Amino acid sequence: MFSTRLDWDLPPNRISALLEAMRRSGAPIADLTESNPTHAGLAYPGQEILTALGDPRSLLYEPSPAGAAEARNSVAAYYAARGAPVPPGAIVLTASTSEAYAHLFKLLADPGDEVLVPRPSYPLFEFLARLESVRAVEYPLVYDGTWRIDFEALEASLTPRARAIVVVNPNNPTGSFLKRDELARLIQLAARRGVAIVSDEVFSDYAFASDPARATTLATVAEALTFCLSGLSKIAGLPQMKLGWIVTAGPEELRARAFARLELIADTYLSVAAPVQHAAARLMEAGAQVRDRIAVRVRENLAWLRGAAAGSALSVLEVEGGWYATLRVPATRSEEEWTLDLLERDGVLVQPGFFYDFETEAFLVLSLLTPPDVFREGVGKVLARTG
Repeated sequence: MFSTRLDWDLPPNRISALLEAMRRSGAPIADLTESNPTHAGLAYPGQEILTALGDPRSLLYEPSPAGAAEARNSVAAYYAARGAPVPPGAIVLTASTSEAYAHLFKLLADPGDEVLVPRPSYPLFEFLARLESVRAVEYPLVYDGTWRIDFEALEASLTPRARAIVVVNPNNPTGSFLKRDELARLIQLAARRGVAIVSDEVFSDYAFASDPARATTLATVAEALTFCLSGLSKIAGLPQMKLGWIVTAGPEELRARAFARLELIADTYLSVAAPVQHAAARLMEAGAQVRDRIAVRVRENLAWLRGAAAGSALSVLEVEGGWYATLRVPATRSEEEWTLDLLERDGVLVQPGFFYDFETEAFLVLSLLTPPDVFREGVGKVLARTG
């Protein structure tokens, strides 16, 4: 009766079962996985946000498939301020980055085609691809003090059914940015093999230090068909506003054909609400305050973590940006056992590396967005447990 796209066997794992039981019992938990900025104790300019949503034009329904010109101008201004001029006519608005992926998989792939996604990375790719009847094929990132794309493995994974290479820049959870030399190689590979590049740049504003070798956005790529994704969820700390976008780039004739088809897909759904489109410019302005507070939070938590872990059995993997840090812990037990033990005995919630498909063990992933008092309490207990 039901589509095989939804044929997942997803029984609760031991970690989620224990967490649910502890929450039901009212046990205190130091949650080091918090990724929702609206739950992270950050000060928001509430009145500015609410006022922005009160535009009387929102009472009218005037659909525009790619998005209202005013909102797309705001997105273009965001890129211009970062030294990446993007014409508003190259932008398609979506309700989220997840919807942007869905649009792009529809655009690029037939059922059974393949999209290449990084490993380790965000675990949602398998679901997003499967829901579009597309196969997600992983390619590895390798770590030798810094994270890099394994280009030999990437190229070996490009079968005749491959349609796109997804990069997450910076990656979630490794926090690694694509470097300019990697980008040049990636563009050459994509152009030669006739596949598109999809660059997820939602965390690009959260770099911990400047680096001239870094490619902060692919929005101005001209040599290969490229799509850049972002939205208010991360750049303004406003996931509830449901506004994302796709920037189309690449050879002009190919880009124009892609844009026309994306516009048709967007016109089929018309999912972006009028209030958030009319409020986009003001939400970006108000969200800049939230972004600055998030940036301070994640940098301070990372600096404290590095200092606290120095000389311990824990090591903090190099991270360049984003909201997460990865810890290497002694491989005296599995990541699952580490996570269960920390939760049950110490009331500390972390994520095991296998949630993100780390190739080896043992790694734990922490959210740097966590309120500082909770972060320090929880990390202190992790340090005590690891010796």
